[in-house]
Amino acid sequence: MTSPALSRFLTPRRLLWASVVVALVTIVMKTLAWYITGSVGLLSDAMESFVNLASAVFALLMVTIAQRPPDEEHPYGHHKAEYFSSGFEGILIIGAAGGIIWAAGHRLFAPQPLSSVGWGLGLSVVSSALNGLLAWVMFRAAREHRSIALEADARHLVTDVWTSAGVVVGIGAVVLTGWLWLDALVAIGVALNILWEGGHLMWRSSQGLMDEAVEPEVLDAIHQTLAGFEHRRGEIAIIRFDHLSTRRAGQRRFVDLHMHMPAGWTLGRAAALRTSVEQALMSAVPGLRATIQLLPSDVEAHFDDEKDLL
Repeated sequence: MTSPALSRFLTPRRLLWASVVVALVTIVMKTLAWYITGSVGLLSDAMESFVNLASAVFALLMVTIAQRPPDEEHPYGHHKAEYFSSGFEGILIIGAAGGIIWAAGHRLFAPQPLSSVGWGLGLSVVSSALNGLLAWVMFRAAREHRSIALEADARHLVTDVWTSAGVVVGIGAVVLTGWLWLDALVAIGVALNILWEGGHLMWRSSQGLMDEAVEPEVLDAIHQTLAGFEHRRGEIAIIRFDHLSTRRAGQRRFVDLHMHMPAGWTLGRAAALRTSVEQALMSAVPGLRATIQLLPSDVEAHFDDEKDLL
């Protein structure tokens, strides 16, 4: 866990701006590495850095939109905008993988000699170190801010690090064996790796847009909090909760539930207890928004009737 002061400083917007700057630096370094070596493996590495730049810019835009307050047209806020960032990044990664496979396929059947390999690999290693450091910071901040846009960008940067590692190993093998076709084969392997990552990001984005339930640990915290307010008298439940449902929308978590209590309670007493439950839930799960419907203990709500599903 980062300190509160550091967490406030490492906001999603600041980190995504840092991602844009790092992407520009790595583009220059990796393009230069490809230019001086002629390696299609390093070319594939440079192409992914262009995807990093486009992804970071789009994520920055979506995070900015997600932070807008609710308005008349979006009364629940704009938090789901971050899922578009994740999906867009997945599409870009898949497109980059296709371009890499196309370029490597030609080189596989017409291998070219490599030059200045030491300089090229050195530039690739330094740029990968920058990406790895930024990804580590972004993963920690993504957990603190519950930002899927930061998580998606961090995952992509980690993929870039593994891509560069594979390229370095492949080019090293070319130098040691003299088998020039290994350069193209490594590039194709890199493309398949980032293709899988792109599909994973698109899946995560689709699940968020379909109102996926909160994480298991968050649901456990909700149940534990509600258990502290439940009250029974023998076999009779005086205060109980049911029909609980949850969903995620970007950095927000939502829970809807029914709270049953004695029918003889005054409205003021029932409302006071509901307020206490809401405050306890929001303390247990930061960013949670709770909607609690009050019902008498002997009244049940039925949502599974066939007429209600039409």
